[in-house]
Amino acid sequence: MRVLIVEAPDGRHQVVAGILRAHGHLVDCSQIVEAARAKYERERPDLVVLTDIGPESLALCRWIHQADQEDFVIVAAIVEPELRGDIHGIIEAGVDECFFGEFHPSRLELWLALLERRIRIRMRHRRIEKALREDEIKTRAVLETSVDGIITINEQGLVETFNTAAEGIFGYAADEVVGRNVSVLMPSPYRQEHDGYIRNYLETGRRKIIGIGREVVGLRKDGSVFPLELAVSKVSLDDGRNLFTGMVRDITRRRRLEQEILRTSEEEHRRIGQDLHDDLGQMLTGIGLITQNLARKMQSQGHPDADKAAEVTGLIKEADEYVRTLVRGLIPVDPEAVGLTSVLQRLASSTEQLFAIRCTFTEASPVLIHDKDMAMHLYHIAQEAVNNAVKHGKAKHVKIILVADNDWLRLRIQDNGIGFPDTVKEEDYGMGVRIMHYRARMIGGMLEIAAMPSGGTILTCTFRHPDEVAYPTESP
Repeated sequence: MRVLIVEAPDGRHQVVAGILRAHGHLVDCSQIVEAARAKYERERPDLVVLTDIGPESLALCRWIHQADQEDFVIVAAIVEPELRGDIHGIIEAGVDECFFGEFHPSRLELWLALLERRIRIRMRHRRIEKALREDEIKTRAVLETSVDGIITINEQGLVETFNTAAEGIFGYAADEVVGRNVSVLMPSPYRQEHDGYIRNYLETGRRKIIGIGREVVGLRKDGSVFPLELAVSKVSLDDGRNLFTGMVRDITRRRRLEQEILRTSEEEHRRIGQDLHDDLGQMLTGIGLITQNLARKMQSQGHPDADKAAEVTGLIKEADEYVRTLVRGLIPVDPEAVGLTSVLQRLASSTEQLFAIRCTFTEASPVLIHDKDMAMHLYHIAQEAVNNAVKHGKAKHVKIILVADNDWLRLRIQDNGIGFPDTVKEEDYGMGVRIMHYRARMIGGMLEIAAMPSGGTILTCTFRHPDEVAYPTESP
């Protein structure tokens, strides 16, 4: 320890200094109060010992506590018997520890040992407090400089922290969100369902997003909906409480770029399909007619190679049919021309014919979607889901359902097949399911796959009605 002793005329300070130095402490003495102030400012000791109580030394004590706002230093005093009646004045001056009784070295050494222990405890607390302050500063610096929004909520879903990046993403100031339910940042129907997710997790431990991460949709202060990436982690505190920290990133620009890439890709597929249909398909049809006539003439003339000519005609016909199959895959039914409802009805009918199963389409209420890209994505989602139900799920009955719910729409594909493993994570999905998730996100929706209690699988794509979508747009 660094110790400053304010000397007394009778030399008692020498006894105190000797004991402290014997224990390895750094001791400095001062006979004049003004000099003691200068030494204090220069050395910043851990302990100040007043060996003479008087107006000047008590004034020094008051000055020390004013100068040491963090209260790191301990001021101790050796109180003479005639001054014990003024103990309240001594304490009010800021003296932390007092030595009473006979001034005997053994008693003084015990007192100083106890004083040293108290100081060491305070120094340890000081180090811990300093480390905590530094950690808090570092954490706050990370929170405030992160390009990702960081939001902390409690078990009730109430926001406890909302960093600067989150303010920019959602358009709210922190004090507008802290203390409110985090569902204010979510559009319907997720706003109504969020607290149920938390309760379900706390009761069952079953995670839908915690520790996994996924793409969701957010709601800005201005009412616009936008896509974002969300990763959630849980922290259990010593008092038994749980906190959930979400890291969010606005991916509007990325989604716009992906939309453009997908649109370009589908247009290229359509062009290739049209070329196959108009050029190669017609050429094969023409060649097939020519070889068919040639085979008939060779057969009527009894030509020995007539059978080979007929075989060539059959192969050309197979090639023509194969090209037409490719064209149907590259140029699907156009939802823009006939409407989403019509193409889903056709999908149900063609599925029944091709696979000899029961496939039905139900429209719970009239749904009009004028957005060509959205309709095309929904058609492909339904098409892939039906194919998976038949080929992988071995389903004998598939239902395609389109439901309107206020500003939100839901496309459901339900089957009675062998079911989809409920424990499979999104990153373990096959390419077809991944593309369905991708298409759902492209239209600002979410895709959920769940096993039915009675067997089979239900796939739900929830998306905002295109007339209500303010997405994709730039974040504020």
